[in-house]
Amino acid sequence: MNMQAMLQKAQKMQKEMMKTQEEINNKVFEGKSSFVNVKVKGTKEIVEVNIDSEEMDKDDIEMLQDIIVVAINDALSKVDKETEEKLGKYTQGMPGLF
Repeated sequence: MNMQAMLQKAQKMQKEMMKTQEEINNKVFEGKSSFVNVKVKGTKEIVEVNIDSEEMDKDDIEMLQDIIVVAINDALSKVDKETEEKLGKYTQGMPGLF
């Protein structure tokens, strides 16, 4: 394969990677834990936190904080998983890109 063909292939792969990353960035991932639901963009920006207060004692604020952390981490792990699934094929053998 000549250098020109390799360069064109690399440019095509770069465009596909950028498109895939943009799709992930625009997607909203949902994480759940007990009565807390968190929505996070693919950019890892928290979009929404919902608490079903009907099922919660008002005195359980510390527990609520822990549950929110679990829900956020659940949503963020889904972002990482999809990023790896969709972009991993491009980065195999190229450590440090994501």
